[in-house]
Amino acid sequence: MSLPSAASSPAPALRVEYVDAPLAHVLATPGLLAVFGFGDAAPTQHPDPRYRHIALPALGRPPLECWWVEDAVHCGHDAGIAWSRAGTLSFGALELPDHGDAEATTATTYARLQRWLADSPHPHLLRVWNYLDAITAGDGDAERYRRFCVGRARGIGRPQAPGELPAATAIGHPQPTGRMLVYWLAASTPGTPLENPRQVQAWRYPRQYGPQPPGFARALLPPSPAMPLLISGTAAVVGHASHGESLREQLNEILTNLRSLLTAARALRPTLPATPGPGSRLKVYVRDAEAMPTVDAWLQAHLPDVPRIVLHGHVCRRELQVEIDGCHG
Repeated sequence: MSLPSAASSPAPALRVEYVDAPLAHVLATPGLLAVFGFGDAAPTQHPDPRYRHIALPALGRPPLECWWVEDAVHCGHDAGIAWSRAGTLSFGALELPDHGDAEATTATTYARLQRWLADSPHPHLLRVWNYLDAITAGDGDAERYRRFCVGRARGIGRPQAPGELPAATAIGHPQPTGRMLVYWLAASTPGTPLENPRQVQAWRYPRQYGPQPPGFARALLPPSPAMPLLISGTAAVVGHASHGESLREQLNEILTNLRSLLTAARALRPTLPATPGPGSRLKVYVRDAEAMPTVDAWLQAHLPDVPRIVLHGHVCRRELQVEIDGCHG
């Protein structure tokens, strides 16, 4: 595995910050590519295409997640896609009604995403977030997450090579919303997908997990050292199996997986910090709302310097209690 060669254009820079400020103030600040609000305390809608509300209940009153860039930002709406662009990076979001057929909704969403990428000056997908209702509802191959994976492959419309897979997260809303939200970060230059040596690549999962393996990489190194490592949804999975029955066991396994990913990333980019710290940003999804304070306290004890947002969300396997994603730089 090797890093892509440097492009002739200036290296893109992206800074992710958790900001405790009014949304209007953040939107008025130059260099904002995208901003996200979480939980009941955040505005559910705003006409600015750079703002997305994540309909997951949050622990406390979380800050806004802000993506900052160094170039002038242009934004708008195009055929239902909210977008913003700056230099060699772009943000996009698409939200569609979801009335139960996860495969069809996902296929439509990803087909539109593929068309948008093809027409964009930023055709290379770096990172994707997927939020949908009842992610583990249904049995066997009728489970909604399995149908989501089939729909994603249908919408993309062709086999993807491992070297083009983005980092990704898929989380279920704990309460019905009737909506599927997909948003992404794309670039004019591809990044480098990374895998965790402790885990089987998701795209190589055996048939027992569904007819279509998930299409994502465990993390992605962006094309520029001025951007953080983008970490996919990380849970207590060793090989391809869920590991640990207790909440504490699963949290310990997640931390081991995060450290393993950082080691793999530092083999290609040694300037990355060796452990999660003040330059990291984490979002933590907890299946049981009553366990959120316990998870937060555990993270405070083990990663005290890492800013985090704790959310009530369902992981794509029923036995998994926690998933963490984020960035590191």
